[in-house]
Amino acid sequence: MRFASLGSGSEGNALLVEVAGTRLLMDCGFGLNDSIARLARLGISPEQLDGILITHEHGDHSSGVARLARKFALPVWLTHGTLRSLSGKLSGVGRICEIDPHQSFAIGDIEITPYPVPHDAAEPVQFVFGDGAQQLGVLTDAGSSTPHIEAVLGGCDALVLECNHDSDMLMNGDYPWSLKQRVGGRFGHLNNRDAAAILSRLDRSRLQHLVAAHLSRSNNTEALAISALSGAMGCEAGWITVATQQEGCGWREIR
Repeated sequence: MRFASLGSGSEGNALLVEVAGTRLLMDCGFGLNDSIARLARLGISPEQLDGILITHEHGDHSSGVARLARKFALPVWLTHGTLRSLSGKLSGVGRICEIDPHQSFAIGDIEITPYPVPHDAAEPVQFVFGDGAQQLGVLTDAGSSTPHIEAVLGGCDALVLECNHDSDMLMNGDYPWSLKQRVGGRFGHLNNRDAAAILSRLDRSRLQHLVAAHLSRSNNTEALAISALSGAMGCEAGWITVATQQEGCGWREIR
């Protein structure tokens, strides 16, 4: 099992997961040509994908889905609320599959456990991906944690964890007050401190990879995010990976 990020941040997100012969894209917030180029950087062509999962309707996660799915005849999986919010934006996509946010399912060789998260979207979910032995947990676009989130993510072999902002940088920055409240609120995005607190409460005994994701360009730095997570882990800073907006992060093998 392995995974890679095509890019992560407010300008676009996509995560690639591969198990045996199955490859899935989680979200696609990039234009068609950009998505193809980012996949090629990871040695993958769109024809090799088996489908796209959408976490929620916000454009940085969904804006590139329809064109990619239509051009390469890819099925799309999403919740009913997300589908309703996207309305006609998925017109022309050949196969759309609604998922229950509380029900696990499989696509090819990949086992998928969706779970609800507190975010200002219609019916947002995040996912845990598995191959029957190892698990990759993903948590971004959540303003706060819940006991269910931590139960689902505990014991994973790899984690992609949002470190969107540093609270001081956000509150002292140039965003209007309403946007500061939205980003920093319980239905917004995780700050470094809260991400580290979640991490500290998880069962990390199997953890092989930790990727900090969805960092804000304006309200965070890689150094601050890494410091928070490495402090919670009690590990060297170099053990933490950051998925950047432009480069994402390369393949990580889960063994």
